[in-house]
Formats: sequence, C-alpha cells, structure tokens
Amino acid sequence: MSEQRNLILAIALSAVVLVGWQFFFVKPQMDAEQARQEAIAEQEANPATVPDGSTVPGAPAQTLPRADALARTARVTIATPTVDGSINLTGARLDDLRLRAYRETPDPASPEIELLSPLDAEHPYFVDLGWFAPQGATYALPDLQTVWTANGGPLAPGKDVTLTYRSPEGLLFTRTVAVDERYMFTITDRVENQSGAAVVLSPYAQILRPNLPEMRHNWIVHEGFIGVAGGVLQDPSYAELADDNLTENFAGIGGWAGITDKYWMTALIPDQSEQASGSFRAFDYNGGKAYETKYEFEARTVAPGAAQEITHHIFAGPKVVNLIENYRDSHAIPLFDYAIDWGWFFFLTKPIFLALEFIFHFVGNFGVSILIFTVFVKLLFFPLASTSYRAMGKMKKLQPEVERLREVHKEDRVKLQQEMMALYQKEKVNPLAGCLPVLVQIPVFFSLYKVLFVTIEMRHAPFFGWIRDLSAVEPITIVNLFGLLPFTPPGFLMIGVFPLLMGLTMWIQMKLNPPPADPVQQRVFGLMPWVFMVMMAPFPAGLVIYWTWNNILSIAQQTFIMKKSGVPIDLFDQMGKRFRRHQAEKNADKK
Repeated sequence: MSEQRNLILAIALSAVVLVGWQFFFVKPQMDAEQARQEAIAEQEANPATVPDGSTVPGAPAQTLPRADALARTARVTIATPTVDGSINLTGARLDDLRLRAYRETPDPASPEIELLSPLDAEHPYFVDLGWFAPQGATYALPDLQTVWTANGGPLAPGKDVTLTYRSPEGLLFTRTVAVDERYMFTITDRVENQSGAAVVLSPYAQILRPNLPEMRHNWIVHEGFIGVAGGVLQDPSYAELADDNLTENFAGIGGWAGITDKYWMTALIPDQSEQASGSFRAFDYNGGKAYETKYEFEARTVAPGAAQEITHHIFAGPKVVNLIENYRDSHAIPLFDYAIDWGWFFFLTKPIFLALEFIFHFVGNFGVSILIFTVFVKLLFFPLASTSYRAMGKMKKLQPEVERLREVHKEDRVKLQQEMMALYQKEKVNPLAGCLPVLVQIPVFFSLYKVLFVTIEMRHAPFFGWIRDLSAVEPITIVNLFGLLPFTPPGFLMIGVFPLLMGLTMWIQMKLNPPPADPVQQRVFGLMPWVFMVMMAPFPAGLVIYWTWNNILSIAQQTFIMKKSGVPIDLFDQMGKRFRRHQAEKNADKK
C-alpha cells in the first residue's frame, strides 16, 4: 500500500506541475498574443483619443525609429558613469535614457538597454513635470510643446543644467536638473511671478508609457504600476487597469510611485514632507493603451514679485538590491525596497539571495555560489535527510519480507496491510520518511527560482563554458546536436546538458530506493526522471544546475548511509559486475 500511495502522490504532483505549467506559462503567452492581435486590429480601426483635461500629449502623426525621433528636437546631453541620454528641450521632459552597464544580450557588444524613449518613438516612455492652473485661468503655462532654453550641459554628476521659460504674462519658470553617479535625478521647479497679478498653480509629475513593447507575461514577477502611499504598497498590474480603463487613486504625505518592469523601474519620489494625491491610470491612446503614474500637489498662490518652488526626485534605472536599499535609507523613501518582488516566500527568497551574493564576493561566480549554497542547504537538512535515508535503507532491507507478505496475503488486502504495518512498527520504519526531504526543500527550490528570475544581479551572470546567463534557459540542446544543427527547437525540447544530467541523477536516486513490487508502478516510476527532465529543461540554467548538484550530493549521502547500515546497493553492484565482466573479456581476448 505504501508503494501505491507513493505512486498516487508522484502522479498527483506531476499532474499539478504539468497543469500549473500550462496555466501559468503557456496560457498567459497565448492570451498575451491574442491581446496583441486585438490591439493591432483596434489601432487600425480607431483614431487617437486622449482624455479631456489631461496633461497627456496628443498622439504623434507618425511613429519614427527611436534615433529619428530623438533628432527632431533640440536636446541637452546626459553623460554619467551609469547612464547616457538627453533631456528634450521641447517640453523639458526626460525622454531619452540608456543604461550603460546593461546590454540586451550577454554579448558586451550588444546595444545598451533603452529605458526611456520620446513620444514619437515606437514605444514611448518618459517623465514629464510641470504646473497646471485651475479651470478658467487665463495665464499660459508651459506644456509638452513648449520650447525651453538651456543653460549648461552636458548634465553630469556635479554639473547641473538649468532650463528656463518666460510666459507672455510674465511668469518665469526655472527648472534645475541634477543627477548623481547612479540613477537618481533631482529636479527643482521654480516659478517667479513677475506679472502684476497673483496666480494659483499646482505642481505635478507624471510618467507616461503608451504602447507597451511586446513582453512575456509571467505570474512569478510583478510588472506594471508600483508605489507606496500611507505606508501601504500599491501594485496593480497593467491588465488590472487596462481591461476597463480604470484609475486607482491614492493620497498621503510622501511615498513614491512609478512603473516597473522585471529588472528596471522609473519612479517619482516627491518631497517626503509634501501632501500629494496620486493615481495609476490606463486609458485608450492612439488605438492602443497608455499607462500613467501621476502625482498632483496642493495648489499654491504666487503673489506678484514672489516665487514658489518644489523638488522632485526621479529614479530611473535597474532594481539592484543594494542600490535600492541605499536610496531607501539615504533619501528616506518608505518601503522603496519593495520595488523588488521577493514574492510570498520573501522570508526565504531574500535570505537566499543575500547568501548567494555573500558567497559571490569570495568566488566571483554566481554559478559557483549556487553550488556552495547547495552544500550549505544539504548540511542544514542533513539530520532530516539522514533519518530519511536510513528509513529507506531499512525499507530496502525489508523488501524480501514485504514481497513474502504480498505473496502470502495476496487475496486479503486488509490482512496484508495489517501485517505490513506491524512489520514497519516492529522494525521502526516510517514508509513516508523518504518524502520529508523533498517536501522541506520545495520552498527552497521555488525561492531560488524566484531569485534567479527577478534579481538583476543574476541577469547575464555566467557560469562556465556555454552557460553565459544563469537566469536563462541553457542555450545548447541535444535536439539540435548542441548547436551543430542551425535551428532553435521549441521550448519544451530545449533539453541541454544539465537537464540530461538532472534526469540521469534522478534515475540513479530512484534506483537506490526500494522499487515498487507492481510492474506497472515500476514502469511509471522509471519514467518520472525523464518526465521531470523535459519539464525542467525550459527553466533557468541556474535552477537546473542547483537541482542536478543537489541530486549528486543526495546520491553521495544516501550511498554513504546505506553502506554504513549494511544495505546492499544493487545498482552499484550490477555496475561493478558488468565492469569486472568486461575487463575479464578484454583480458581473455588478449590471451
């Protein structure tokens, strides 16, 4: 009965994995492609629409290549150790930013990551700041079409740029832009009233992202809106608001809000003493969808001869753990580290990452860090695993007696069960003990998967040889003869070297355990390693390396315990006999 229970458990777990794979990976990709096709059809059928009274610009007449869109307007260059780009003097907006330390592929010669892009580009993504007036105001304010005058440049750490614009009514707008050596911009907006009448103005800051680039949607990582208001995380996804063009409002003193991708984020960080109302919004735009994160601040009256100013911080860059935490502390940004999606197992995920990063500082390779970390995990669970392996060793010793009981009581299953339970109690064996190490390590497995998937430190992190990115699928596969044939197989056939090793080590592990008595069960269990090999092949290479190395350590530990307990290891005995027979035949041929 224990074998049948194990069989049912194994089949159930496999079914859960297979169904989960279809539901969480395959179906979202199909839905995303269907949505993309529908969006294309809608764009062809519908004219551009912009919400009334919005600070959103009108849709461009045509979409241009990014380089051509940048060339259309005068700009101030941005040149820092970590970013390059430019500020658009039309609208004084930040709409051109590239990350110098990050490339599109592991090839160091591949293009830099393009984070922000101008309105006329295929995938606009930019930051706009300014002032707006109450309804009915007659004085003109700068908007996204206003051309500003620049003083200074290029923008660099310690070298600020000042932009100015004077309205016909005599309002002098000054924007001072500063940047640190990493990814934080500081923008101070000042307005001086040189007219003869008081004016009422409200500052605002917004991030606009029309026409999202095609991306793979994953249940394991949040992409979309993100922010903190009143000490509470706000994180609706794109789809949550886009389906019905919803707006999600929030308000409070301080906080922050932005738009996040898997690895990158653009965030507005207001003065933490300012009262502000914010919103996340999705709306129809140019036949597609646009997404907006916005802050509006309390109105302020500027008397003749007086001035008002407000300071904004803008983060635009990679979600590096240490960097995000440093900004959280140095700028007193509440819960800014929540920008990194550690998931439900955050109490495991973040410590696992910190452990891997700590080891990395000594070995300089995240793949080696995973191998060393796995050893520590095995040591941590060593007592539990040892108990389990001893129980399985005893089970294997008892296998002849179990077979005898099956034969004697084959017509009376109740009696067979009673006799087997009595045997297990007498020998102090728990048939389910072998499942405990697997069950305990499942949270570790998923947490490591999360770390590999969401942390930018793992992106393009090499191991050795052909594995140049631990966060990606192993690039070579047996189906195309490890790259010798000029084609890339579909994901479910991406069976590389480490998936093969993982399947082999799982098979060896199963051979060390007591085999089921029923031939059908034996065949089913015999297929399990190869089923898992196919299922794990599309996962990140770092995760498959972890599982394979964990299997190897488990085999060594189980072999040691079985030998120490005097349990025969049939697999190794058979391999030894075959080897000795082969050697004897070779010696005979020589004679």
